[in-house]
Order: sequence, then structure tokens, then C-alpha cells
Amino acid sequence: MKKLYIIKIGGNIIDDEVKLSSFLDKFSVIRDHKILVHGGGKLATGVAEAMNIPQEMIDGRRITDAETLKVVTMVYAGSVNKNIVAALQAKHCNALGLSGADGNSILSHKRMHPVTDYGFVGDVDAINAPLISLLLQQDISLVFAPLTHDAKGTLLNTNADTIAQELAKGMSSLYDVSLIYCFEKNGVLRNADNDNSVIPAITLSSFMQMKKAGTISDGMIPKLQNAFSALDAGVRSVCVGHADKLDLLIKNESGTLMEHE
Repeated sequence: MKKLYIIKIGGNIIDDEVKLSSFLDKFSVIRDHKILVHGGGKLATGVAEAMNIPQEMIDGRRITDAETLKVVTMVYAGSVNKNIVAALQAKHCNALGLSGADGNSILSHKRMHPVTDYGFVGDVDAINAPLISLLLQQDISLVFAPLTHDAKGTLLNTNADTIAQELAKGMSSLYDVSLIYCFEKNGVLRNADNDNSVIPAITLSSFMQMKKAGTISDGMIPKLQNAFSALDAGVRSVCVGHADKLDLLIKNESGTLMEHE
């Protein structure tokens, strides 16, 4: 099987022009097939506030009403996505920006929650692996915005970590997939205030123990749940680490690696 890297980049890196450029330098020189999934939450919040559109977050998840959906579509699939694509072209990396609606690449349904109405938020149902593979075979690097669709004409705001996980799972039957979550920390930390306290490897049982003990912060829990779900579905490797060290993360020489028992 050919190698495929699926790399998710967090909003804190997106918001920093210098850090983003450095990250894209490392991404652009990866010789294997590659997919980049990006967030962009802070910029969307700023645009919404400038337009006097109230924003509500619950457990780090954005409540997406009709007006907020317009904002995140403009920001995620527009400004952020196309600027990343343009930057990659300047680095001689042929890239194509996509939302889940493009080519029916990611199909979702509107989230149904017993207590909270998240609005136009999507949970992924299917990945169009044949189309995505066809594009990758043309030596095109794909850049996914965190938007999907429901096949009924509605776009859905979808968590970027989840999109990365679902893409990794969906492509794992065709490629040897490595999933990498890049953000502003060196990995999963034993001490949130010490960026050198990286836990080099975590199994599902050790994750459950650290979750119970409160060692892992609330924001990291869903990321690791996504990671282990990907491993269970056949993804070869999953790691979490600093965007500045993407070249080392690819070689499993930095960050935190998720492992089978």
C-alpha cells in the first residue's frame, strides 16, 4: 500500500501567519500522498462579532445557527482554505481546497442531541474514498475545510478533528494511513504547565486511567478519543504534537504516539 499522511492543523496555528508559513513549508515537502484538514475558529468568531452575530460555545463546540453557518462557510471554505492553497502553490505544492460538499467527498447528517440543539452541526456518515484517491493519484495535495453536507442542500459545520479521523478511517483500506494532529503543544502533557512533560506513548487503557485521574485536560479528551477510534478502524498510526515539529512527527521522533495494547 502507498503511504498517506492525514494532518490536522489547529486554529491557533492558522491565526499566526509566521507559524502557519513554517508549518506549510514542512507540509509541502512531504513526498508521499497527503491531506491537510484545517480549523479556523478564532477568525470565524472575530468575523461574527464584527457582524454582530452572537456566538455560543458549549464544551468547546460552536452552536451554529443559520447566520453563523454563513460566517463559517465564508471563513473556513473561503478565506482560510484558499489562502492555505495559495500558500502551498507558492511552495511548489499543487493543492486543491475542498469542503465535504465538493465531489460529495464527505457526507454528514445534522447532529441530534437529547439536550442541546447545536444547529447546523454535522456528524460524518461517509467518506468518498474513490474520489479522494483519484485526486491523490494526480499528485494533488488536498486541503479540507471543516464543512460537510447532508445531500439535501445544506452545509454543516463539522469538527475538524473528527473530519481528519473519518478521512483516515475511510482511506485506510486503500492506503497505509498515518494521522497526525498538529497544534501548539509538544504532545499530550503530564503537566499542562510544563511543555516538556510529554507522554511519549499512550494506550487505550492508560488513556482511560489518565482521564479518570484528571491528568488529561478536557480539550484533549475528544482528540484522543478520535485517535483511538481511528486506530481501531485500521489506521496505521496516530500521533499528537507541535506543528513546528511536523518533520519529526512524520518520523515518530516527537509528540505523543497512540499505541495498541
